[in-house]
Amino acid sequence: MAGRINYCSIQNSLWLLNPLHSKASITTTHFRNRLTFPQNLYSYSKRALLCTCSASNGESNSESTDPFVLTTPLYYVNAPPHMGSAYTTIAADAIARFQRLLGKKVIFITGTDEHGEKIAAAAAASGSSPSEHCDVISQSYKTLWKDLDIAYDKFIRTTDPKHEAIVKEFYSRVLANGDIYKADYEGLYCVNCEEYKDEKELLENHCCPIHLKPCLARKEDNYFFALSKYQKSLEETLTQNPDFVQPSYRLNEVQSWIRSGLRDFSISRASVDWGIPVPNDTKQTIYVWFDALLGYISALSEEKDQSNLQTAISSGWPASLHLIGKDILRFHAVYWPAMLMSAGFTLPKKVFGHGFLTKDGMKMGKSLGNTLEPNDLVHNFGPDAVRYFFLKEVEFGNDGDYSEERFINIVNAHLANTIGNLLSRTLGLLKKNCQSTLVVDSAIAAEGSALKDTVEKLVANALVHYENLSLSSACEAVVEIGNAGNSYIDERAPWSLFKQGGDASEAAAKDLVIVLEVMRIIAVALSPVTPNLSWRIYEQLGYSNDQFNSVTWNDTKWGGLKGGQVMAQPKPLFARIEQRTESEDGVKQAAKPAVKKKEKKPKAEAVAEA
Repeated sequence: MAGRINYCSIQNSLWLLNPLHSKASITTTHFRNRLTFPQNLYSYSKRALLCTCSASNGESNSESTDPFVLTTPLYYVNAPPHMGSAYTTIAADAIARFQRLLGKKVIFITGTDEHGEKIAAAAAASGSSPSEHCDVISQSYKTLWKDLDIAYDKFIRTTDPKHEAIVKEFYSRVLANGDIYKADYEGLYCVNCEEYKDEKELLENHCCPIHLKPCLARKEDNYFFALSKYQKSLEETLTQNPDFVQPSYRLNEVQSWIRSGLRDFSISRASVDWGIPVPNDTKQTIYVWFDALLGYISALSEEKDQSNLQTAISSGWPASLHLIGKDILRFHAVYWPAMLMSAGFTLPKKVFGHGFLTKDGMKMGKSLGNTLEPNDLVHNFGPDAVRYFFLKEVEFGNDGDYSEERFINIVNAHLANTIGNLLSRTLGLLKKNCQSTLVVDSAIAAEGSALKDTVEKLVANALVHYENLSLSSACEAVVEIGNAGNSYIDERAPWSLFKQGGDASEAAAKDLVIVLEVMRIIAVALSPVTPNLSWRIYEQLGYSNDQFNSVTWNDTKWGGLKGGQVMAQPKPLFARIEQRTESEDGVKQAAKPAVKKKEKKPKAEAVAEA
């Protein structure tokens, strides 16, 4: 049964909402009647579109001083966080840290989406009120983000009063532009997606292709947003600015959706009490997506500011990058831009839709009950191992599959062996032969060294990969720096040169300076991905925490270490993780943690959905 809108009592219901007109102009497969919209309102939205294109092409004189505003989705609090939401946030944090290294003012926004039917149902199932439920789950996100070394700048909750005020103001602005009307709707509704579905996109028995559960037949009298009015504007936006949606294959998906014809969508729910009331009809609440998308703007308002739309917009909008999972691409690349056009605001500069993390070949999600518990991973192996594995082994944008064996092998090979062992054995040799003191500046030590040239090329590669959001390739480039350092020390064999004494011993001391300079550069270049590991490297190189926190990407240039610098006492940087062992009764024993094991937090009973 395809969804259909029954446009009822137009003359009686629309004059209140849209006194500017009463006849129609847009045809979609949902409508039995036709609607028109004033041409002057279309032109107003067109100006917003053109502003977006100029703001996105890098030609603005103010771009260098504009903040880099980065967002994750606002995570739905029907259940505690899972690895899918952790993955998005880890990637966003790495991007934010890289931008800070470049000297940008970064506003990294994350938060929780706390309204809707699923939230009320989850609260009822746990015997708590929706507000109490949201408080608990929202805090669980903050706790996990702290454990994963997520350095966000803003955490917005859609139950914040300042957010509600901005949502109502935005709704009224779109209403005044003639883009909201009331009508009956009948269709197939996925509760987990919080979205009406077209029958053609469903599986057998009307099952949602994402959650594999049957959609419910529903009929409601709701308010609708005139999405179809913005079809041409959206097409032009994507044509003029193809980088708006990335990766390119996600852009193709979005263009296909738009070409197939956009239909107006419901932005209110008559049957959902837990939500923001519609300003002109308190019997209905605002649709959870229309509500949550505005969190990207409401998060920009400062606590001391009066909660109004213009103040929030002037505090950093437009967003530089919306980072999302591919399952919510339509909301961010179609619905959200059209909403902003209607309100007359600039569009975000880029929407990046990454792939799913899979387990047993299936998307992990709360609704599917096959999640990977991120708290277990971080408490068993530490944040650096978790962050590194998912950013290195999942090509950003594509799907990626997790297995514990691969996780342990990669982390041991790269962090414990390539990086950790190189630092430990070099500092050990320095302590034994040079009293932990550098004999010469690293710039002088590397004169005529091919290793310096190799490192500089790999650093340049890493920079480009970070800028292009190719996080896996950036990690690979940094690990290659470590491989080059290991090859150098193996070839030079300074332990043998020290035994020879004289000029050979002096050459060996210079070799150690060169390798430790390699380690310093690795610490800076990998710090967006493994901030704690990078700090521990810097600490062993004799730097203070303040010095580490003040580094920039310029510190990847060769020549940071100076003669006379005293290194710290060598200690293991990253302990190898032992594979699971099987006991005599055939039960697998847990892998040995890479860091001291913290007390485990109680496992949440609910499962999570991306």
